[in-house]
This record gives sequence, C-alpha cells and structure tokens, in this order.
Amino acid sequence: MMTGITPINPMIPGLGLVPPPPPTEVAVVKEIIHCKSCTLFPQNPNLPPPSTRERPPGCKTVFVGGLPENATEEIIQEVFEQCGDITAIRKSKKNFCHIRFAEEFMVDKAIYLSGYRMRLGSSTDKKDSGRLHVDFAQARDDFYEWECKQRMRAREERHRRKLEEDRLRPPSPPAIMHYSEHEAALLAEKLKDDSKFSEAITVLLSWIERGEVNRRSANQFYSMVQSANSHVRRLMNEKATHEQEMEEAKENFKNALTGILTQFEQIVAVFNASTRQKAWDHFSKAQRKNIDIWRKHSEELRNAQSEQLMGIRREEEMEMSDDENCDSPTKKMRVDESALAAQAYALKEENDSLRWQLDAYRNEVELLKQEKEQLFRTEDHLTKDQQLQFLQQTMQGMQQQLLTIQEELNNKKSELEQAKEEQSHTQALLKVLQEQEINVLTVALVNQDRENNIEKRTQGLKSEKEALLIGIISTFLHVHPFGANIEYLWSYMQQLDSKISANEIEMLLMRLPRMFKQEFTGVGATLEKRWKLCAFEGIKTT
Repeated sequence: MMTGITPINPMIPGLGLVPPPPPTEVAVVKEIIHCKSCTLFPQNPNLPPPSTRERPPGCKTVFVGGLPENATEEIIQEVFEQCGDITAIRKSKKNFCHIRFAEEFMVDKAIYLSGYRMRLGSSTDKKDSGRLHVDFAQARDDFYEWECKQRMRAREERHRRKLEEDRLRPPSPPAIMHYSEHEAALLAEKLKDDSKFSEAITVLLSWIERGEVNRRSANQFYSMVQSANSHVRRLMNEKATHEQEMEEAKENFKNALTGILTQFEQIVAVFNASTRQKAWDHFSKAQRKNIDIWRKHSEELRNAQSEQLMGIRREEEMEMSDDENCDSPTKKMRVDESALAAQAYALKEENDSLRWQLDAYRNEVELLKQEKEQLFRTEDHLTKDQQLQFLQQTMQGMQQQLLTIQEELNNKKSELEQAKEEQSHTQALLKVLQEQEINVLTVALVNQDRENNIEKRTQGLKSEKEALLIGIISTFLHVHPFGANIEYLWSYMQQLDSKISANEIEMLLMRLPRMFKQEFTGVGATLEKRWKLCAFEGIKTT
C-alpha cells in the first residue's frame, strides 16, 4: 500500500508515485492512497475517466471540487502538497477550492487525483466523504507570468539575432583623421614602415582626393608621394624573393620527380628481367599473369612521369627563350644526367618503333607510287621525274649500306689477318716446345713468350686512360651478354667523360679484336652493329 504522493516531475516516465498521463488506449489502474487524516479510494475502472477543460497557457492553478463538507484547509494541503510546492489555497464555503502550485508540471500530478473518493478518517458520514473533481483553472496570475516569460524569450531571441548579425556584419572602415601638419608628419613616418604602409597610403589617398594639397602643403605631400614611390623598390625586392622561392620549389619538385622516374625505370627493368626465359619458365600461369599486369601498369606510370618531366623541361626552355634579358645563359644548358640515363631505354624503344613505322610507311609509299604510275601514264615527264627522284633516294640508301658493309669487311679482314698471325706464332711456339727437352728451358721459353705477348698487348695501349676505358667497357659489355651498339656505349661513357666521342670508342674497340668482336643483327633498315666481349672465349680456347 502507498502512504503518499512523492513530489517528483511527472514528465520523467517511470519515476514518482503519480505517473504521467498515459495514452488513451492503455487502461489506468489506480490504487488506494493513504494519508494521515484521510484516505483516497480510486473510482471504478469500468467508468469513463473524468473530463477536463482545455489547458490554459502557463497554467499553475487547479480547481478542486467535490470536497467533503468537513474538509479543512490543512487536510487539503496535506493531500495536494505531495504533488509539489503550494503557493496559495483559496477555499470557498462551498465544497470546492483553488490551489496554485510553484511549477506547471505539478498541475499534472494534481489532475491525476481527479475521480478519487475522499474519506476523512474512518467515518461513514456523508459530510466526511466526497468525490474529487480536479480540473485546470484559468487564473490571471498564471497568464501574466506566462506572458512575461514569452516576452523575456522574445527579448532573448532578438538579442541573440542581433549578436549574430553583428558578428556577420563586415567591419566598418576606420575613420580618417583631418589633415594637419602634425598628422602629416606622423603619416610620413608610417609610410616608411612596411607594417603600417597600407593603412598610411589609404589616408594619403583620402587627403589628396579631399583637396588638401595647396601651395603651402605641396612640399610635404611631395615628400609623402616620394616615400610611396620608394616603397615600390621594397615591393620588387619582395617579389624577387618570392620568385626565387618559387624557382627553388620547382627545382625541388623536378628533382623529386626525377628520382621517382629513376625508381620507375628500375622497377620496369626488374619486370623485364623477370619476363626473360631464364626466369619466366619457373613461374606459374597465375604468377606470369600478375607479373605481366604489373609490368604494363608500371610502364604506363613510367611513361606518364616521363611526359610530365619532359613537359616541365619544355616549359623551362620556352621561358628561357622568351626572356631576352636573361643574364645567366648557362641555365639553358642544365640537363639532368640521371633523368637522361633513366629515359635512355624509353627513347631507344620509341626509336625502334618509329623505325618500324617508317619502314611500313615507305612500303606504302612505294605501292602508292606504283599505282599512281599505272593510273597516270600519260604524264610521262612527271612520272619520269618522280622515278628519278625515287631511284636517286634508293641509290643513296644502297650506297650508304655498301659503305657500311665495306667498312665491316675491312674490319673483318684485319681481324682475320691478326688471327692468322697469332695462329702462326702459336704454331712456331709449339714446334719450339716440342724440340726442347729440358723443362727449365721450356719454362723459360713459356715465360719469355708470355712476356712478349704482354708487351705486344700493352703496345696497343697508348695511355693509362685507354686502359681505364677498356676496363669500364669490358665491365659494361659483360653485363650485356647480347652486346650493345656504339651509340649506347657512347651514351654510357659520356656520363663519366663528357669529352669522349663515339669514334674514339669505336677505334679503341677495333684495336683489340681478341677482347671485343662486332656482330650484325636485323635485316634491311633495322640492320644494327653490336659489340660483344669475347675475352673469356679467347681464354677458354687457349
């Protein structure tokens, strides 16, 4: 059983003795409420709930009717003070009263008691019992407080909107003072200060537009205008520093892009090495597929990076060509050696593809010329000129090919002669070794022959630089088992010595036939000369 009503906010569900008004579709089960002086019995749940009027705005007062005749103000306060703090009770001589609470939510708790039968003590007298009817009451004090709250909220809203508008409103420009000699002297000092120049130049412009310049103040204004002119030099210096910072940033970006491109080249080289038969046969089908996809993706990225880098260099060349007053022409000759080395392989592939396309175009041109000759036989003089030009071009190409073949034949002949001389020399040595019977003499002869061979080999080298070049070329060709052409060798050697020429390298290779040999690959226009390292083969044969 319950001994009273706890004064708790009914707006919080699940708390307090008197719960908030439930939904209409849920049946309310009320219980008996015991107080010190009286007892409250709930009405029959089958009966309809008691009706209430429309709630007035800001209602804090309730009308309580059906009170027992013997109910006193103290008993009423004892019952309803458990709904909340009571500020006033106005009891009538008849069986009703008005109760005003401190807060609005307390009225909901009091409405919950509507329909209860109130019995004073244990008496059964009619004067000691009555059915309570609690309803909203329209009081002027409640309506006045509600209006005051509404006006206060409106004032707060207006204040908040004003603060927001003031925050979003752009600041008004500062007021410009009137011209005086003292203010002009201060302004002249501000014009010399970089931090206050923008503010001071605005004031100077306003004074000039106002018409403050006259014969008396002309000199002072002239000095201020001169100070404004001197600020131009500072602005140009500042611009130059910013441009220098931008150039340094561009250079850093270009260097970083070059490093990325070299790494892409190394990655593509790894994929190309993996696709060779030596390693390709050991991978599974799925692994080969993934490697092929990765290789294509890396080549696309490499080409994109290369195009971006070439675009940056093209822009730099255009800027350098447009600048006629450039005092540093050496900037035009700056070429990043690492980038050239990284793009060498890509340029070689592009050169091969362009060469093949050129051959295809030549064939198509020949076919078109033949068809044109058949269709326009009437124009004999034109066709003859075209045929002569075509024959001249073909003759020039054949002459160039014959010259290259003749040079190669001469080189081969010299190599054969040297080989014959070496063979005859070795045969003579064998005969001498067979005739000799004493081991000491044979060893001496062998040592003497070795010394002679070393002297002959060293006679071919003119300086220490040539020996160093031979060592570097041997190492480079040993890494390239399929050989390399003279242009590829020259591009590699030029990174080490920029003064060396391709003709000098080729002459050095031709002087050492036992260490380097020359082979021809390709057919027709794709004919190419490649040099290979044959020193290890010579050692095996000897």
